[in-house]
Amino acid sequence: MAERMSSAHQTILVVAVTLAAVIGSAAGAVAAVVMTGAMNASDLFGRFSSNADKLPVDKNIVQLIEEESATISVVDNVAPAVVSVLIKKTRGEMAKDDTYYDYYDPTFDLPPESLTPTESAELVEVGGGSGFFMSSDGYIVTNRHVVNEEGATYTVVTQDGAELPARVVAVDAFLDIAVLDVDGDGYPVAALGDSDKIRIGSTVIAIGNTLSEYRNTVTKGVVSGINRRVYAGDDFGSDEVIEHAIQTDAAINPGNSGGPLINLLGEVVGVNTAVSYEGQSIGFSIPINEVRKIVDDIAQYGHIVRPWLGVRYLPVDEPLAAERGLPFDYGVLLESGDDPAIDPAVIPGSPAEIAGLRDGDVILSVNGIDLTDDVSLGSQIGEFAPGQTIVLKVARGDEMFELNATLAELSDE
Repeated sequence: MAERMSSAHQTILVVAVTLAAVIGSAAGAVAAVVMTGAMNASDLFGRFSSNADKLPVDKNIVQLIEEESATISVVDNVAPAVVSVLIKKTRGEMAKDDTYYDYYDPTFDLPPESLTPTESAELVEVGGGSGFFMSSDGYIVTNRHVVNEEGATYTVVTQDGAELPARVVAVDAFLDIAVLDVDGDGYPVAALGDSDKIRIGSTVIAIGNTLSEYRNTVTKGVVSGINRRVYAGDDFGSDEVIEHAIQTDAAINPGNSGGPLINLLGEVVGVNTAVSYEGQSIGFSIPINEVRKIVDDIAQYGHIVRPWLGVRYLPVDEPLAAERGLPFDYGVLLESGDDPAIDPAVIPGSPAEIAGLRDGDVILSVNGIDLTDDVSLGSQIGEFAPGQTIVLKVARGDEMFELNATLAELSDE
């Protein structure tokens, strides 16, 4: 969501609709005991023990203090790898859009047309997000919607306050993930965990640039659900479908986008991406296992490698099947946009066209796995590498047959 805060907006996607989960969720509530002072668990336990005849030991309190110590230790270890991402534009670039200019810089008295060259080149902070170092030589993971501002420049601020110019080196076409690069070496790196091992009720910690103002803010909660599919967007036209999202009640706010969701081992298990304002404490993160491939691709190839089929489609459900008279209520219907020349159902020269797919075909399965509300075509294609051949079960009118399609690498174009 983009909201007014000082002169900047904060990047976050807002969930519009949450579809059925693959695995059900469980809500949890934890009672917290707030303790002040520099007393650690062992000191307190020792004092209780030495006065055992006067004061009984409450082991539940000791466990809470030990958990608190673990949380502090995790934050101390991971926070140096977390950065704030600042989005800046020149006044001249902002002046190209009067609405944009008036919204972000209402206190600047000069009208856009009277800007001098110096004033036109002046940078203004218009938003912010979060990120974390994925390599010691300066690669940073963040969200794609954090760095999709046309004509913007990006700066990252480290925990010690250093401001570093950043370049966008990779943007993922499927996930809401982007990679930045900054000069230098020896940066602290966040360890990546295994998001397949997380369980509902597990404790997680979020760190990020909350409201683009409170850097390295720490919040704590539990995993409320896993394998969510959510649709999310912001006020600036960013729309995303997040597959297999992790749902958490750890507070995620505008500006937290791109920051890490970590477990109590100090491992990143997700990238914070979206919130729902229809309820309370409902945030979503992209599982780190889906991001890990991006990290490996950047390290090995210098860019993100994605498989590509080349089709435009609508997911088939009961209402669509009834509307179109389809004999199936699952799969995906290949369909062109309003202008087939611009948005064809099957992209010319694509693996789909080479395989023989046509407008109006229904793809029912990939390698024997049916495409349903819980299993999307995109997620299935993403399981393969460019050059691999997949088997598509296709319905065309009254016919049903299989086609072999050899996936290509998705280009930046």
